[in-house]
Order: sequence, then C-alpha cells, then structure tokens
Amino acid sequence: MPNQLHPFDSIQDYEITLAAKLIKDGYNPADNVHFVLIDRLEPPKRDTLKYLEAEKAGKPLPEVPRTAYAYFYTKQKHLHKALVNLTYKHVITTTTLPHGTVGPLLPEDVIECESWCMEHPLVQAEVEKLQLPPGYVVRTDPWMYGTDSEHEDRFLIQYYMYLVGSNGHEESNHYSLPLKFAPVFEAFTKKFVRIDFLPGGVDEKVTATLPWKEVLPVEYHYKLHGEKPRDLKPLLYVQPEGVSYEIEGSKVKWQGWEFRVSSNNREGMVIYDASFKGRSVLYRLSLSEMTVPYGDPRVPFHRKQAFDLGDCGFGSSANSLALGCDCLGVIKYLDCLRCDGEGNPVLIPSTICMHEQDDGLLYKHVNYRTFDSTQARRREFVLQTIATVANYEYILNIVFDQIGQISIKAKATGILSTMPIDEGLDVPWGTNVGPGVMAAYHQHLLSFRIDPAVDGHNNTVVYDDAVPMAIDPVLNPYGIGFVSERTVVEKAGYIEQSPFTNRAVKIINESVINPTTRKPVAYKIDTSARQMMIAHPTSFNSRRAKYATQQMWVVPYKDNQLWAAGEFTNQSQTDTGLAEWVKGEAPVRNTDLVVFATMSLTHLPRAEDFPVMPTDNLPEINIIPYGFFEKNPGLDVPQSDNKGKNSMYYEESKKQSTAQNSDCCKKASL
Repeated sequence: MPNQLHPFDSIQDYEITLAAKLIKDGYNPADNVHFVLIDRLEPPKRDTLKYLEAEKAGKPLPEVPRTAYAYFYTKQKHLHKALVNLTYKHVITTTTLPHGTVGPLLPEDVIECESWCMEHPLVQAEVEKLQLPPGYVVRTDPWMYGTDSEHEDRFLIQYYMYLVGSNGHEESNHYSLPLKFAPVFEAFTKKFVRIDFLPGGVDEKVTATLPWKEVLPVEYHYKLHGEKPRDLKPLLYVQPEGVSYEIEGSKVKWQGWEFRVSSNNREGMVIYDASFKGRSVLYRLSLSEMTVPYGDPRVPFHRKQAFDLGDCGFGSSANSLALGCDCLGVIKYLDCLRCDGEGNPVLIPSTICMHEQDDGLLYKHVNYRTFDSTQARRREFVLQTIATVANYEYILNIVFDQIGQISIKAKATGILSTMPIDEGLDVPWGTNVGPGVMAAYHQHLLSFRIDPAVDGHNNTVVYDDAVPMAIDPVLNPYGIGFVSERTVVEKAGYIEQSPFTNRAVKIINESVINPTTRKPVAYKIDTSARQMMIAHPTSFNSRRAKYATQQMWVVPYKDNQLWAAGEFTNQSQTDTGLAEWVKGEAPVRNTDLVVFATMSLTHLPRAEDFPVMPTDNLPEINIIPYGFFEKNPGLDVPQSDNKGKNSMYYEESKKQSTAQNSDCCKKASL
C-alpha cells in the first residue's frame, strides 16, 4: 500500500478499484454488476479518537482499518450494499436491500436515460406532433420521480421536455421553452410507463400535443444573449509575500486553526478535528442533506421534490473550479473521486478550493481624546465547493476567521426549474418569467451536521432567551430590566425558534468553567429564524424530510448517523434519519452529541431571476465562541496599515491610468 493514509483522508483511486474487484469477484459476469457509488466509510469514532490522541502525543499510531461502502445493481435490478475492508482486502458483508429501495444516479446514467427516452418510438411520435420549424430540437431533463403513493415501488424517472432554440445551439436556454408532455419510464429496464400531459393554467386541465407556436428563447449564454459587455477594469487579488496557511495532505494550519478537510461523493466537503489555539472545537462538520420541494399542487408537478445529496451527491455533482472565476487569490485545490458503473475511479479535479480573503475590519477603536486609532482587519480562510444539480448551482463556503469563528455560507444560482404557462394566464404558486414559461415557488432546505468537541467530546446544548424582568419597586421600578433565562436540552429532539426572545442556542462544556465569566465555556450556533417546510405535515414532502420541519435538532452521537433524511432518499416514503433518531428521546446532556441545523430559503422567483439567477444568499449559520475565551482572542492580529496593500487615492489612480495609457500609445507608435 502507498504511504499511510490518515483516517480522515478521502478515498483513493486504488481503493475504489480494489473495492470494485472484491465485490465483482463474488458475482458472475452475467450478473452485470452496475455500481452507483463507492466511497470511504467513516471509521468508528472511538477508534479515531484513539488515533488522534496518539497523533497529538507523538506516540505510535494505532491501526484504523480503511473501509469502503458500495451501492450497486445486478441484472435482477435490485439494489445491493456492500462493506469492504480495504486494509485486509475482503468483503465484510453484502446485503440485498428491500424491494423498492432506490439508490443515487451516476451522471453518466442520467445522460444514458436521456438517450433512451428520446429514442423511444412513443416519445418520437409525440415530438412529431409539434411540427417543429427548422432550428429547434427537443431536449429532456430526467427528474427524480418523487413520491405520491405508498404502493409505488418501481424505480421510476419522469422526463420534463423542452425545446432548444437559437438554431439548436448547444448552450441555448431550453428552460425558457418548456413543452406540455412528460414521459415516465422505469429506470434500468427502460420500460415505458406512460406520458403525463402537463397543465398550462390554474387547474389540472390538459390538452393533447399540438403544433408548436414559435417563441424565441430567453438566452443567458454570453454568445447568445446579445448584451454588450460593460467596461470593467481589472481588480487584482495578490499575495506578493505568499500565503499565511500551510497544507500538508488533508491537514490545514491557518492563524491558530488546525483541521483536516476531505471530499466524498455524497456530502462533497467535510471538515474534521478542528481546533483553535490548541483547543478542540469540532470533531466533524458537513452539509448533511438538502431537499427542494416545489409548491405547484397540480399533477404531476406535485412530485417535484429533490434530495440533492441523497439522490445525486454533492461531490459527484461538483464543479471543477477555475482560477480567477470561482476562486480568487492564491488557491489550493483538492479533488474528488467517484466511480463509474464498472467500478473504475473517475477523477473530478479541483472540486474544493481554499484561499484567504479580506473581510473588512476585525475591530477598531479611536480614542476621541488622542485620536489614536487601534484597528485590525479581519482575514478569513475560505473552503468552497460548487455543485451543479441539473438546473441549479449551489455554492457552499465554510469560512474560518481569526477569532475562532466558523461561518457556513450558501448561495443558490443557475437556472430556475420551469413549467409551461398558457398565454395570458398566471398562477398563484409561481411567477411568469418569459413568454409561455413559469417558475414555481419552491424551498431550499439544507441540513448541516455539527459534531461538536467544545473543549472535549462531552457537551450539552442549551438555549438562552432574553426576557423582561417583572416590575419591582426595589429592583426594577422603571421596568427596563431584562435578563437571560437558560433552558438545558435534556433529551433528543428539536428546539423551537423564538426570534422575539432572541433565543440563542449554545453548545457548552459543563466541566470547563471560564474564570472570567464563571460559566461553562461555550460555542453559539447563530442563525436567523426562517420559515421551515411549508407542505402539510401529512404530505410526502414533509414525511420524507422531517428534518426540514424544524431549524435545530439535537441527538446523541452514533456511528454512521450522518444523513438527516436517511440513507436512501430517492423515492423514499418517509424520513429514516432524524425522524427516527429522536423517537426514543435519548438523553443528550453532558454526552457526545450532534446538532443538526437547517438553513432555509423560501424562493418565490422574480423576473430578475431569469434566464440565469443572480446568486441568492441563504441565511448564514455561524459557530461563534461564546465565553470560550477570557478576552478577545484576536488581539494578536497585526494592526492594519497600507503596507503591501497598495491602496491609493482615486485621483492618484486616474493619473496612473492616464500615464499607462499614454505609455502604451507611445510603444505602439514605435
């Protein structure tokens, strides 16, 4: 085996190859083993903690076997799961999952699905009814079928159909030309099920496919939209003396922070073993799940509910990031590996970028008597990944700062998922964004899994409310007093939002007391109150994503309880994640616990969101030291000045620009 891998290191190409071979060896070639995922299985926490303890003490490292898990289909079209010991090269177990369990789709499977849908005679016959003029071709978007029946156990795919205009240009915006029929097929068997015809008005009335009335597409691509580019001068991000971070393998050191970063197929990016100034803060941090339920109640749009991690994979769908486009400055990239259907490793290069950036002032004070200014600028260390899931792009940043804070920032961009709308009509559950095209209201509900280690692994979750004091003739005669009331979370469950009491959720260590505050050290999980799942509690949307009905959950730690809506979300009937983990109301005080925090965006599209959506910021989740330190931990950040920054006055810049242009003209004349 190559150099010793850390337990947190991403899966390697030779490990994918080995796992695939060992699994295939247990089948005949005629079984047609088709993989949809091979990735690293998290090692048991108790074993990893022993490893980390030895690592930090400089002692011999105990062995933590590398294990992979795999999902695959055979000719019987049943989904199987295998666990493989990569260290000792053997299959631990193989399980045939219950009938109706559906795994994620590989990117190339989606492309293949498009092909055999478009080639089917009944689909081609429907296309012919459009009588398309030259310069238009039909394109399809395969969609996860969602769920609307407890009795449906086939692996189905629904295809939404569109037109490509602009003389069939590959980059033409087909989402601006939706069609009114949607074929349904069984996956893998390629069996035609039916064609759903789509409504175009305020009820579920549908019409047969008619000759298409020509509409020009609303284009976004720079070669097609016809907009004249603005005059924009270069803006440079340079670090002439190098960077302030060190990266060795998966380990990052920056401004008092030490942590490891890893990539995987489902979550995309994971942070491990984060400490600040020698004190532990987190064991693990990741995006756990994201569901996108749509609010169009008409059949068949009622089934539009994606689970972007469980159905597709944030890592498997990750972009290869580019210098100067996705990330600015001096960049370190990490790659992601996935498998193809044969079990061969597939490299997705540069899916995670890491860099420093300025974020304004860290602190400042001017002594008004002396006019002396004390100030330092805030620098951040950013880890970014971007995933394209069909029409949408999701940008995820995990940001570390110089005072022990971690910020989780997410943005949505890309293209709205669209439906046809009849001329002259509009509907109350969507926005018309172009001629004959409507974008339905929907939500983005992201669950982040926070596995804390606030000065150790036995932690407690509390929430503090700011409440008014009762009027008292002695203590509060003027009625202006208010205090903070603390509630301890004793059992697994959720925490209600309470913005009007300024409710603040904190993770505390009851055994470590801050000598300044005389209270347990803490980290605050800070996010603004937001609307959670709108769908009715009895709906499949809510039943499949119980996590999305509340903003904050607390559960005891258990190995492999990583995904908020459960392991298999594609066509799931119920939430097998948090909905199950909280049922027993297990004790969570002063123990190894996990917090799941939900980030929510209720998106009512606007005209300005089309044909490509400006990035929409979701509310941040900030993990903030709260009485963790005895004073401001950023006092050692150097005072700010203009050294190395090359900031200049506007007038000086104009003179410099004029001089440079004059010099260029002189050289050109020579």
